[in-house]
Amino acid sequence: MKGLKLMAAALMMVTAASAQKGIEDGSQFGHGEDSVRCIMALVQYNDAYKLKAYADAYPHWLLLFNEFPLVKGKQPTLYSQGATIVKNVYKSEKDAAKKAEYLDLLLRTYDQRIKYYGNNKKYPTSWIKGMKALDILTYKANDLAATQEAYELLGESLKGNPATIDAAFTQKYLLAAIDLYKGDKIGAEDVVNCYMSCSDALAAMLKVADDKKKDNINEAKNQVEQIFAQSGAADCQTIIKIFAPQLDSNKDNIEWLKKVNRFLDRGDCTEEELYYATSENMHKIEPMASSARGLARMYMKKNDLSKASEYYNEAINLEEDPQMKAKYYNELAAVYFSESQFAQAKAACYNAIKLRGDWGAPYLMLGRIYAAGSKLVGSDDWEKRAGYWVAIDKFAKAKSVDESCAAEASELIRQYSQYFPSKEDLFMHGMQVGQSYTVGGFIGETTTIRAK
Repeated sequence: MKGLKLMAAALMMVTAASAQKGIEDGSQFGHGEDSVRCIMALVQYNDAYKLKAYADAYPHWLLLFNEFPLVKGKQPTLYSQGATIVKNVYKSEKDAAKKAEYLDLLLRTYDQRIKYYGNNKKYPTSWIKGMKALDILTYKANDLAATQEAYELLGESLKGNPATIDAAFTQKYLLAAIDLYKGDKIGAEDVVNCYMSCSDALAAMLKVADDKKKDNINEAKNQVEQIFAQSGAADCQTIIKIFAPQLDSNKDNIEWLKKVNRFLDRGDCTEEELYYATSENMHKIEPMASSARGLARMYMKKNDLSKASEYYNEAINLEEDPQMKAKYYNELAAVYFSESQFAQAKAACYNAIKLRGDWGAPYLMLGRIYAAGSKLVGSDDWEKRAGYWVAIDKFAKAKSVDESCAAEASELIRQYSQYFPSKEDLFMHGMQVGQSYTVGGFIGETTTIRAK
């Protein structure tokens, strides 16, 4: 800073033959009298910015932005700091017309940055386009034309070097696609393709990311999957329409098979022939959890439950994601349940719960298992009803840990409570409501006595 001030003082003592702005001759400071103006503006802008006096910095920054776009040399800080300055003056402005001018200027900072610093290794054009898109979505919310522009910018951004792309771009890209889909600007297939682009980009980011960034990328991956699942565009018909015609030419393409199979799995399209076909072809080339699960589903459809349980166990052993592993355990429990193998079904449910205690589905399954298997417990009709108490406990637990299954749990509680013994039955057996009771057999759990 001191050097800049000395330079400005020296330049003011020089009478230039001609003046020239940096934007005119491509120089950093311009020439002649214009170079004096440049250095003085730079000094005043730097001083004000350092003090966070953004309104004071603004006119000096604007002069540099318009006339000396390379004043910071190889560093693009004129543009990163400029965005901060413009956002602050925009926030303070009350006049709507003036705010619109500031917003236009903010977006132009990105365009000019691309022009002069688009080849920057750390923050290249793809990154700049992504950042511009984020500001468009922030400052022009509910404007479909602006959303369309941001959507296109983010699509271009994700094609850049994965080491320079922000994981947040993927979430915003998919959200923009969904807004356009709901506004009838793009079709469901476009949303599916957008999701695939996001997934591919995040996978590429993970390959080059250091450990510090991997957590953020994985979090973005989870968010993208949740956003897509709730988009309304992820119906199986659309998925099949896109990928089924590509199957014949990709039967030996393991990357394509993995991508489509996992996609169908996440979209709960596991009753589709394409899911079985991709699973079968994948398993021949490279057995993995999702392909084993696909084969398990296929054998369930064929009513070969022995084979289905075999492939579910293989899927569980191959799966690394705890969420998916819990899902496979819960589905395995359903297979055992359908064969009245209640003890094995119970064990599978508890394995799912260990992996994902905040998920209600395995508790619901466990309650159904206990209700169905209650007839195998005890020596008389009264004892055989005791299993319903434990079943209700599990339905209530499902309701308490997972709001999404509360309605189903409440209905099951209503349905099975009618099978409780009467107060007279309890009296005849020397029991009272509220006492503790241990149910034997495969259930082996302690519960509370209740009456119908």
